[in-house]
Amino acid sequence: MVFPGIQPARIQSLNPNRPVPGRYVLYWMQQSQRARFNHALEYAVHRANRAGLGVVVGFALADDYPEANLRHYTFMLEGLRETREELAGRGIGMVVRRGAPPAVATALGREAALIVCDRGYLRHQRAWREQVARAAACPVVQVESDVLVPVETAAATAQIGARTLRPRIHRVLADYRIDLPSAPVNVATLSHGLETMAMDDIATVLNSLAIDRSVGAVSGFYRGGATEARRRFDAFVEHRLARYAANHNQPQTGDTSGLSAYLHFGQISALELVLALDRAGKPTPASQAFVEQLVVRRELACNFTHFTPDYDAYTCIPAWAGASLAAQVRAPRPHRYTARQLENAQTHDPYWNAAMREMACTGHMHTHMRMYWGKKILEWSPSPEEGFALSLALNNKYFLDGRDPNSYAGVAWIYGVHDRAWPSRPIFGKVRAMMASGLERKCDIKAYVDRVDRLCRGR
Repeated sequence: MVFPGIQPARIQSLNPNRPVPGRYVLYWMQQSQRARFNHALEYAVHRANRAGLGVVVGFALADDYPEANLRHYTFMLEGLRETREELAGRGIGMVVRRGAPPAVATALGREAALIVCDRGYLRHQRAWREQVARAAACPVVQVESDVLVPVETAAATAQIGARTLRPRIHRVLADYRIDLPSAPVNVATLSHGLETMAMDDIATVLNSLAIDRSVGAVSGFYRGGATEARRRFDAFVEHRLARYAANHNQPQTGDTSGLSAYLHFGQISALELVLALDRAGKPTPASQAFVEQLVVRRELACNFTHFTPDYDAYTCIPAWAGASLAAQVRAPRPHRYTARQLENAQTHDPYWNAAMREMACTGHMHTHMRMYWGKKILEWSPSPEEGFALSLALNNKYFLDGRDPNSYAGVAWIYGVHDRAWPSRPIFGKVRAMMASGLERKCDIKAYVDRVDRLCRGR
């Protein structure tokens, strides 16, 4: 069967079950939380139309999603409320239920002729889909939508860096850099009769959940939803894209898109952004630099977590890096800080403190400062193993875009993943180091500190 805009490589059957009668086709939405440019949703609509059925979108709201807190739930619910409204505009009903995702999907799937799910690249996401596929009586089909090139199409093994993945992606990118039209919905499901949570009052929903409330929401800085994502992207293209190639490593300028959280929750598609740039005219060095980050670097992170079973453990780092760091474990460390001191931005380094404050206040940190932030935790920790664990814990606690492939690959990069060996130096060994003097030489780091001060004061 041919589905417009949906390449066969995106589609994978998760069980061998034969078709069964059902009331609807269920799209179990979890990773791709959007109503547009969603290959899994469009596939479900096409399959439902052919069967003379409607599509019901199901979403499971779990109180105990790994490492999620009030900050993450607030942003996600802001986006889900808008997604429900956009789906209703197409005649598609959305059911939100509180519970473990596999249990919710399995329960909704009992009346389905087909279950369609999107794809995630983390251990628990894969386990959830496998669990539903085993429990379902109907076929379960996974449709990959959060990368341009499906992860196994791009490469069959973990890649050592962007330099090896980049040519593989560009070899086939034109086949995937195509529009995804919204399919007409033949059978509406707005009156589906299924029990669902009310989503109009997000505060009420949040109050009903037994979640970690230790980290507050940042809606004043980042409000969830596709509309806000598109507004940010349009402003970026109009006002900052032209400077992106020159300034994306300049933290004081803010010349970035600010879209990482929206991509993390699947509220906007990387494909939609790339196609918008294509429509804007001929590629420029700035637009090509942005696509490099959005496609190659982001999909390198998906490659890493998909093919690296221990992506969240210190053992994931290359052998050369581990041996080099181990050889330096007794090297003098002029500065040592406890986890509490670091979390409270209480170090001697004003640049690092500003980066930590930006993370805590806004849920975001400039990419260049993320690298410096992580390198200093390595430098100031009693051991590289402790530094790795603390970096990942803080990353996942405070960043809106934490807990995803980019987070795991980013922390692992601090320790040598996707990098090369450098001349040996104390503490770091052959792992790349970053120094305050480098920030002072390469950017206006004092202006960045001032910018963070203004942001946090205005919170």
